[in-house]
Amino acid sequence: MTDDHEAVRDLLAAWAFGALDPAEEQAVAAHLAECESCAAQAERLRETVRLLEGPPLGAPSGWPADATPPALSLALRARPAAGPAVAAHAAPYAAAVAGLKALLPELAGRWATPVVHDWDAHATVAHLLAADEHLTARLGAGARVPPSPVEDGAQWQDAWNRRTTEVIAHEHGRTPDETVADWAAQADGLLGAPEAHDTELAARAVTLMGLRLPVAEHFLVRAFETWIHTDDIGRALGLAVPPPPEQHLRQLIRLAVRILGLSLGPTAPPVLFSVTGGAEWVLGSEDEPVQAELTLDPLDFCLLIGGRRSPKTVPRGTTGDAAAAQNVLERAASLAWL
Repeated sequence: MTDDHEAVRDLLAAWAFGALDPAEEQAVAAHLAECESCAAQAERLRETVRLLEGPPLGAPSGWPADATPPALSLALRARPAAGPAVAAHAAPYAAAVAGLKALLPELAGRWATPVVHDWDAHATVAHLLAADEHLTARLGAGARVPPSPVEDGAQWQDAWNRRTTEVIAHEHGRTPDETVADWAAQADGLLGAPEAHDTELAARAVTLMGLRLPVAEHFLVRAFETWIHTDDIGRALGLAVPPPPEQHLRQLIRLAVRILGLSLGPTAPPVLFSVTGGAEWVLGSEDEPVQAELTLDPLDFCLLIGGRRSPKTVPRGTTGDAAAAQNVLERAASLAWL
């Protein structure tokens, strides 16, 4: 690791909070002893954590109203401090859970803040409680909400909408603290499941919410949704939520592209799709020449898949057949159920 700047930089926020396990702490310390630039960055991060727990009372007008307090920004990027490290497929979910846990204290006294759809902040966390229960039940990790049978033959979208409405109504009869405690316990249960640590166990495919995927990829779906709703809450509070770490973002993008390709099918006009600075894929027919090229910013692509960008207005780079490129954008947006 001492020669791997990127690996160390991914750990520095957690290091600044003292949230690394002993082996990681030792490896980072060895690298910092050899690398002047990383050592300087590490010292700046630790000083920020030490001195800034958020904007001071009576902060000067120069402090942006919609800025994220530096210590909160670092906490949103930090990895969980407790529990054994999870496998790579569950790491994005662990990071997303840690980010939301860091943000939730900002909601004190503001739980009725409108967030997304017709949900307030309390309902948004309740929605995540409902969303996580599908994987929780499949892994036997201990669901935290009363069970609700799904009728045979019910379309998963209809069952999903009914279930999330039911859970939100149930949680609105409880306090936000109770909802948060159950969401956090359920998330911790998922991260403690054997499938979060064992890649072989996580390789088995299961069908959840209309998607037949390996359990490993269902962890990525949970990471994606948790991050999207953390960002929703941050926007509602006027706080900028950092995007997932680059490595995690790449994992989310690869899964999203694969699902998008399956949704487009083998007969769609072929489009060469890429994300800025990343890989590229041919989506659609493999039997015809590429008809268009489409490039999106990685974050914009994820927000488009998550229903937070419009296929008509999302910034993009295109060449070739505009209709073929637009078809990919519209299909991507149609995948959102968040």
